[in-house]
Amino acid sequence: MATQSCFIFGSASAAYQYEGAAFEGGKGPSIWDAYTHKFPGSTQYVCGPVPPCSKKDKNKEDVKIMKDMGLDSYRFSISWPRILPKGKPSGGVNKEGFKYYNNLINELLANGLKPFVTLFHWDTPEALDVEYNSFLSPRILKDFVDFVDVCFREFGDRVKHWITLNEPNIFTIGGYAKEINAPNRCSAWMNFSCTAGDSSTEPYLVGHNLIKSHAAAVKLYKTKYQATQKGVIGITLASHWFVPYSKSPQDHAAAQRSLDFLYGWIMDPIVFGRYPPSMRVIVRNRLPRFTKKESETIKGSFDFIGLSYYTAFYSANLPASNNTYSSYLTDSHASISSDRNGVLIGPPTGSPWLHVYPRGIQDLLLYTIRKYKDPVIYITENGVSDLNDQNLMLKEVLNDTMRIDYYNRHLYFLKLAIG
Repeated sequence: MATQSCFIFGSASAAYQYEGAAFEGGKGPSIWDAYTHKFPGSTQYVCGPVPPCSKKDKNKEDVKIMKDMGLDSYRFSISWPRILPKGKPSGGVNKEGFKYYNNLINELLANGLKPFVTLFHWDTPEALDVEYNSFLSPRILKDFVDFVDVCFREFGDRVKHWITLNEPNIFTIGGYAKEINAPNRCSAWMNFSCTAGDSSTEPYLVGHNLIKSHAAAVKLYKTKYQATQKGVIGITLASHWFVPYSKSPQDHAAAQRSLDFLYGWIMDPIVFGRYPPSMRVIVRNRLPRFTKKESETIKGSFDFIGLSYYTAFYSANLPASNNTYSSYLTDSHASISSDRNGVLIGPPTGSPWLHVYPRGIQDLLLYTIRKYKDPVIYITENGVSDLNDQNLMLKEVLNDTMRIDYYNRHLYFLKLAIG
């Protein structure tokens, strides 16, 4: 069990979801700019390039709100193409981008809030995607390290908590296995609107390059900056909890495979230096391998783990013979559902995929503590959207008992997890 615990309560955002001003202030285009241009209206939750989202000058107001709420920290991401418009230092650096983030960091510190800075929250520079398909190519490692080097050098005197990647597992699934995220790649047989791709191989290749990029960034920070800047560096992963659909050994094994293919996919390499055994057995030669040197660099490449938890699913065994095509989405040989015999795993919310299951945060934390050597953990995301009843008056909306109950129950199970 964890030897000590403390709480830092904060809020979080992502550059492309929140910054706006996508084509202002010297910023270069990202893969999300290309995606929202090609599929307008497909990402309503994204602030993006539209004029109402030109809000880069609202930081003082936002920080004041956070301070008045009594928050301790603010987690935000740095837009890679806002710093390096063409993705590389050789393509020029954007001094206005430096000024924007310096002002934000300074404003946070002046108001007593700790900045938690995410270096990559899915907004790859479009220039690198055009040049060599970005994270599909090992060439991304050098460009990513060059980018984070600029960030460490420019902001590291004040930023003491760095997150290399936000949810690389979710980024990869959404962008390279199915069509819900940029850069919109998946297999043609899936009959989605993907522009290109192969859901059986590309997710594993992208995940592989993301893991190596993370480890390279951590190595750079630890060897060049940590001793003088005295900060810490980690990674944020998202995972659901998976409940066996029945008491059968097959469904228990399916729940474990579901965890392996979502959470262990990244956690096993950075803790143990290799992929989960179930992935190696099932995916075989479609799963890239780490060299011995890479494995040594990746193993232990974090000071802390950021963990994002929202909900849980039932997991049932799905025989391999049921799958006509190979895909990351079916390789776990598990069928995922939010209900069992017509009964939901938890109350519904405003997000169709999210049902309230607070015990899952305790189960996931205890699993992490026991399997992954009791790492330092920050809960980097946890929350819920309401049912969006359009008939409610503002006063009724502000009586937010559903969300209060959600947090109360999750904090209760979090307390049980830490003992």
